[in-house]
Formats: sequence, C-alpha cells, structure tokens
Amino acid sequence: MTIAVTGATGQLGQIVVSKLRSKVPSDQILALVRDPSKASSLGIRARAFDYTKPDMLVAALEGVQTLLLISSSAIGQRAVQHENVINAAKHAGVGRVVYTSVLNAPESHLSLAEEHRVTEGLLKASGFTYTILRNGWYTENYLRTLESAVEHGAIIGSVGEGKIASATREDFAEAAAVVLVEQGHDNATYELAGDRAWTQTELAAEVSKQTCKAVVYNDLPEAEYAKVLEGLHLPPSIAASVASWDAAAAKGALFSEDKTLSKLIGRPATALEQAVREALKAI
Repeated sequence: MTIAVTGATGQLGQIVVSKLRSKVPSDQILALVRDPSKASSLGIRARAFDYTKPDMLVAALEGVQTLLLISSSAIGQRAVQHENVINAAKHAGVGRVVYTSVLNAPESHLSLAEEHRVTEGLLKASGFTYTILRNGWYTENYLRTLESAVEHGAIIGSVGEGKIASATREDFAEAAAVVLVEQGHDNATYELAGDRAWTQTELAAEVSKQTCKAVVYNDLPEAEYAKVLEGLHLPPSIAASVASWDAAAAKGALFSEDKTLSKLIGRPATALEQAVREALKAI
C-alpha cells in the first residue's frame, strides 16, 4: 500500500508525514511536492507534483492507493487546482482521496469556503471513496504576532467576542494520519475543531497571565483592521481577506462544539494555554 501526501514539505504536510512514519513503514509513504530536492529531510520517497500542471500529475500518482489532498494555498485558484488533482487521481487508479476542507463548509461565511464547497462536490461526484476533513482554524494563526502583542500590550482584530474552536497543526495532522491508515472512514465527512472555544479577549488574558505583562484585545471595525494590515505590508487584497475572515468569525464561522477531532486522535485537542506556552518559548 502506498499513501501519498500532497504538499508534504508544507507546514501541515511535514507533520502528517511524521505522524504517518510512526504508524506505517516509511517505504509505504510518498511525498508529492513541487521540488523533490527539498523533501530529503522527510526520510521518504518524493515525486514532483504541481497542482497547476495536469500533464505531470497522473504519472506522479502511479501506484498510489490512498491520497491525502492538502488544499492548495493559492486562494482563488484552489477549485481548478484541486480538480486537476482529482481528475489525475481517477486516471491513475487511486483508490481513496482524503481532503482537507474547512470547518462548517456548507454554510460557512468565510470567503475561502466556496472553493472548498466546490472541491467537496467534485470529490463526491467523482466516484472515489473519500474522506473529508473539515479542519477548523489553526491556533498558530493567532500566535504568530505574540512577540508584537507583548511588546505593544495589545492584540488587534475584528473578531469581537466571536468564539474560535481552533486546534494546532499537530492535532489536525494527527487526525489526518489516523484517517489515512485506519479502516472505517469511507465516504465520511468530519467537522474537526478544538475541544474548547475561546475568544480573542481570552487569548489576550492568557498571554498576560503567562508573561506577567498587560495585554488587551482591541477590536477594530473590519475596514480599519484591513488598513492596519496593509500598514504591516500585506497586499490590499490579502489584508481585506484576512479582515473579512475575522468578521466571519465574529458571526460564528470558526465555532463548533463537535468533538470528533479529539475522538480521532485519542486525546484532548491541544488547549490554548499549552499552545500559547509553546509559542512564547519560541520568542
């Protein structure tokens, strides 16, 4: 059996490969990456794989029984790129596709959710055996600016008191590895979220507690937050998207009480306190 992981040198993909190596022999795992020379540290075979080049994909998938399709990072181009991979997988005779979607995809107000909805539809219409992992937000998305938050005494955003049921990349990667190697997940769709949702105000309080420095959450109107992000050198379109995701989160887009994630990984999802602790160590 060969399990292939797309985007295996990416932040999520690397952890998935590591988790898989603890479950199956390394020669049963294949990294599908744009540049195989950058995959040597993974300790597994690697093949060139570019979502934008349909002609190369079928050969790269030869002999693959199970494929983890980690969603493309090219927002606005994902649906086409994912369709390229799905079509290639059909021609290559892949048996099952596992796909990383987004939490609450069918009704999500996140601007990026539509491409996930399209991809889910393509998978379900393809005739494949599939498993859809609707991943919540990574806790790490909110921890990248902790150093600045501690320095300036503030975390900013447009989430209001919206609850975020996040989990870490490691949590989601472990769930993917479990689904890839275990039986019983055929044609299943899982909502994956952290066990305990939190607000930005609670995040600020946790950072204050662990650093013994006053840190507060400053909530901004969506347009104002986008302008602040532009001032931090984000392109206007990206800044507007990030701010819109916060606005959607304020309306519940990143909240779920589903406990499937912790059931799959056999332990509680990583708590906010622990994630903050680890992030602060790295500063």
